[in-house]
Amino acid sequence: MAASCSTRQPGPSAGPAPTAGIPCILTMTHAPSPSSSGSPAAIDDESATLALLEQLISRRSLTPDDAGCQQLIADLLVPLGFECHHQPYGPAGATVDNLWAIRRFGAPGPTVVFAGHTDVVPTGPLAAWHSDPFVPTHRAGKIYGRGAADMKASIAAMLVAVQGLIAGGQGKRGAMAFLLTSDEEGPSIDGTVRVCEWLRERGEQLDACIVGEPTSVERLGDMIKNGRRGSLTGRLTVRGVQGHIAYPQLADNPIHRFAPALAELVATRWDEGNDHFQPTSWQVSNIHAGTGAGNVIPGELVVDFNFRYSTESTPEGLRERVEALLTRHGLQFELSWVLGGLPFLTRPGALIAAMSAAISAETGVTTELSTTGGTSDGRFIAQICPQVVEFGPINASIHKIDEHGAVADLAPLARIYRRTLAALLG
Repeated sequence: MAASCSTRQPGPSAGPAPTAGIPCILTMTHAPSPSSSGSPAAIDDESATLALLEQLISRRSLTPDDAGCQQLIADLLVPLGFECHHQPYGPAGATVDNLWAIRRFGAPGPTVVFAGHTDVVPTGPLAAWHSDPFVPTHRAGKIYGRGAADMKASIAAMLVAVQGLIAGGQGKRGAMAFLLTSDEEGPSIDGTVRVCEWLRERGEQLDACIVGEPTSVERLGDMIKNGRRGSLTGRLTVRGVQGHIAYPQLADNPIHRFAPALAELVATRWDEGNDHFQPTSWQVSNIHAGTGAGNVIPGELVVDFNFRYSTESTPEGLRERVEALLTRHGLQFELSWVLGGLPFLTRPGALIAAMSAAISAETGVTTELSTTGGTSDGRFIAQICPQVVEFGPINASIHKIDEHGAVADLAPLARIYRRTLAALLG
């Protein structure tokens, strides 16, 4: 199969809801050598996954810097027959790297996508780590390093799964693809959301997607995320009148004005949730007022808050309810909103059945379906793909000092991914 790699010059940030693609400026085509175009030899899943994971951890890919991770992956995919498209977006100095890679088989069938992110969060204080976060280090059967769990282990296992699938001749129909970004741990403006828009404009049909987020809790395979709540963020500015604290009659304290409304917002039951989602939650993340002086009544109060909402509520309905409540309390206010993501839900079907069976075969675990936790790039992919789940290694150490994963989980993780692919594409 012919393989190719195309690269786009970075375009400007398009904001959270892009509507237009960016024309291809530069195209480079590479064909694998005859010796590499056939099926690769059988591989040791643990050794192969570990070796690639170590290479990925060694790249200091602090968001949004990909640090060469995606090029490394593309260099491995092209000889396997993948057509690779590099998609850099964003402003100069903060360019986001994205990769779409696809391999099509002969017979008609579904397109199954592996999705993930190559960027990682900052390390925190280096002195608190027991080893350099960008030097993969082994201790007591675990591999330590930033990204070891979130989510470079999943990416390494996905690639090894694909190698094994091709080596075993198990891919017979449809297509398999990778969608990778370096903008998941950041604002998520120039990453997966933009690639999804580009795929929509290309008319690319996606049928199933596995996002490699670390979803396991106690042991590998005990949880699949088959949906996520939506995220709606607001910034509220309550206006008052600044004045001397000894003359409150000459001022209007916005903190005091807002206090009864805050109590009602906290006490409000926004919905009851449903069989798949917890009830909608409203939480304050930041609140600020005052000049820093102890004898001045502030002139304004700024409150940042967030809804994590179920499918029983809509962003329009939540906005209307908040604004009506604030108006009823007689506040002078300004309110801005950012919709971080719509909720999505994948009901049991071909993808969940294949992955659940793969988990059971490899680990003996009966997996649990869950929609708990934060947002992921699955919220963008779900807008163009009917079946989206998240599955990956144990998440206990993600974003922490001394992030790590169990080496013994790498081989079964790769085999779970491969079994799932084989069930859908065989």
